[in-house]
Amino acid sequence: MSRKVLLIEDEPNITEAIRFLLTREGWQVETHAEGTDAVQIILSAQPDLVILDVMLPGKSGMDVLRDLREYEEMKALPVLMLTARGQSRDREMAEQAGVSRFMTKPFSNAEVLTAVRDLHAQASQS
Repeated sequence: MSRKVLLIEDEPNITEAIRFLLTREGWQVETHAEGTDAVQIILSAQPDLVILDVMLPGKSGMDVLRDLREYEEMKALPVLMLTARGQSRDREMAEQAGVSRFMTKPFSNAEVLTAVRDLHAQASQS
């Protein structure tokens, strides 16, 4: 079973850290750093999981998520949202937009791995 994650993050250090971590775990990791065309990238990549930053150039992660959930085939896609601002308002907005899990930066490697494993396991069961 292929395990492909699409990481949409504009901070190169975070991108590299997560890519390294997940590649070591056996994931195929594709990356993108722009919000504007993120929905099209997700649709064409057909990943098993998306890791999406809230603050992106061009279009926010919240808007990307809202737009993505309008596609019937993307309603069940696990989306892990990353944010530097962990305010409850952001969390509520993300939940309303259809996020699967929300994680505040900075986070540990273990937190990312646990979240990715959990989301993938949940998606595999449905």
